[in-house]
Amino acid sequence: MTETTRGAPAALLLASRSPRRAELLRTLGVAFRVIDVEVDETTRVGEAPVDYVRRLARDKARARQAVAGGASLPVLAADTTVVLDGAILGKPLDDADARAMLARLAGRTHEVLTGVAVIDARGWLDDAVVATRVSFRALSPAEIAAYVASGEPADKAGAYGIQGLGGALVERIDGSYSNVVGLPLVETLALLDAAGVPHALRPVDLQA
Repeated sequence: MTETTRGAPAALLLASRSPRRAELLRTLGVAFRVIDVEVDETTRVGEAPVDYVRRLARDKARARQAVAGGASLPVLAADTTVVLDGAILGKPLDDADARAMLARLAGRTHEVLTGVAVIDARGWLDDAVVATRVSFRALSPAEIAAYVASGEPADKAGAYGIQGLGGALVERIDGSYSNVVGLPLVETLALLDAAGVPHALRPVDLQA
């Protein structure tokens, strides 16, 4: 899959199958190509959530070295998770798991963490971790069941997507909205600038 900006060739590899991250990169005007990267997402004993998302983002970025043709372009990778009471809530295993997660989140404030990493062909690697506090309104069992039945929670950390129907579950946020979607734009732009990747706010003809 190749995304182009004004006919420009790809300037970046996106190590993510998330359509939400791809859409955010399109918004930034980045010409990119998606690569499929698999890494072990098992948490390590005693690993703090912030260290977990940073490690996965960096591991996914480094994994591009095993992808044919990937070495010549910078790679951007990210990982997002939901944290409640210090516990990581990843993607639900099934509908019952999704309902249980949403029942835990209902009426409470949790944290969404995203780790973003960029690596270039020289092996230069940098990253950022961004946190956003998200408060859910109180939810009835019927509302939780209806939301799970919509299918939206299936592939999302914490079993909800703020950019979709899940936005109706959120009472307020404190911090970056795009971070909750899956890619914090301010920090991503800084990493792209450091790697020399053109984007809408710094097109190729304005690169230093």
